Amino acid sequence: MTPDDLAATHELAFTTDRPWSAAEFTALLAQRGAVLCGTPASFVLGRVIMDEAEILTVATAPDQRRKGLAYKAVTGFCDQAQQDGAATVFLEVAADNAAAIALYTALGFAKVGQRRAYYDRANGPAVDALVLRRTLIPLTSA
Repeated sequence: MTPDDLAATHELAFTTDRPWSAAEFTALLAQRGAVLCGTPASFVLGRVIMDEAEILTVATAPDQRRKGLAYKAVTGFCDQAQQDGAATVFLEVAADNAAAIALYTALGFAKVGQRRAYYDRANGPAVDALVLRRTLIPLTSA
């Protein structure tokens, strides 16, 4: 997946928020601990720092939704984060994004905080961000 691929999908997926550019994806992918999982049609980008992982964005092209691709990408991210030493994964999601909240709940994420009026909306009031966390099952030595 190239930064251009990621930016194209992000633009299709994010119609109420500003999508990220290829340059922004290039910069994020260059950061220490960056983890990218999925396909050009549905991906997760995040990072692992010490024992915590953070999902920065999840994007799925509208014509590819409801096919399990985001579920698979988030699961892959959590697996990779755990292999990289993370014990927990955090993310933020807009409180009005019912589909994403349902996905994260199904994947074992739970609300641990809220940021009031975090997401600006061009055609309406700002929306709260829910802070979600998932504890990863510790890897056992064989």
